[in-house]
Amino acid sequence: MAKVISVVNQKGGVGKTTSSINLAAALGKEGKNTLLIDFDPQGNASTGLGLSNGDFKHDIYDVMVGACEIKAAIIKTKFKNLSVIPSTINLAGIDVEFVKNMLEDKTFHQNEQLREAIKDITELYDFIIIDCQPSLGLSTMNALVASDSVIIPVQCEFFALDGITQLLNSIIMVQSNLNPNLRIEGVLLTMLDGRTNIGLEVIEEVRKYFKNKVFNTIIPRLVRLVEAPSHGKPISDYDPTSRATLAYQNLAKEVIERNGN
Repeated sequence: MAKVISVVNQKGGVGKTTSSINLAAALGKEGKNTLLIDFDPQGNASTGLGLSNGDFKHDIYDVMVGACEIKAAIIKTKFKNLSVIPSTINLAGIDVEFVKNMLEDKTFHQNEQLREAIKDITELYDFIIIDCQPSLGLSTMNALVASDSVIIPVQCEFFALDGITQLLNSIIMVQSNLNPNLRIEGVLLTMLDGRTNIGLEVIEEVRKYFKNKVFNTIIPRLVRLVEAPSHGKPISDYDPTSRATLAYQNLAKEVIERNGN
């Protein structure tokens, strides 16, 4: 049975998609059969793994609106033990589509469509990673309802904790009403520039706030990590000797350990 983990922060530019891609790839290299669901209309997790729109017939939007079975949207990548369900700009219209469905069918539950869809594939994977869009809209709510836990990436920069309270309130709301088993897998510190004092101050502040929920692994700010998606590769394949490769491999090991695998 797959452990379903959403990578979520409504604030953009925190390394969310980068971490989704590279954690999924690192879990694959650790021998875990892993599925990455690109749940952001920008589709950056898809292009970051080398996919373009011409490479697939179905995407996560088709799954959400019932245009195809979820298995038909899964693409096996060239990277070890890693598959992906891609996304396109079509996903941006999911709110309108769901409002229409609710008007036509009073039994339609707009926040539970992803959970219903992935029920058919949880036996096929060890981990399912969901890359959420930078908002707390309908698609992110679907991801939270479908997930066992969330990873919250927080950049090691000024205003790092801005908006976190709003995110935590959303998690509590989902726990109270839709998914009582949802928990915080961990807080991931990203984009650390070791040359600045502010990064170290943010680490101290985040660890004081979240305590043992903070992963020991910290993701460094590196040019090679930024370059990797433009080549359609996770950092482990783009630059196996990079410090970022080691960091994400350590993160994968932490996630595996926390889940008793």
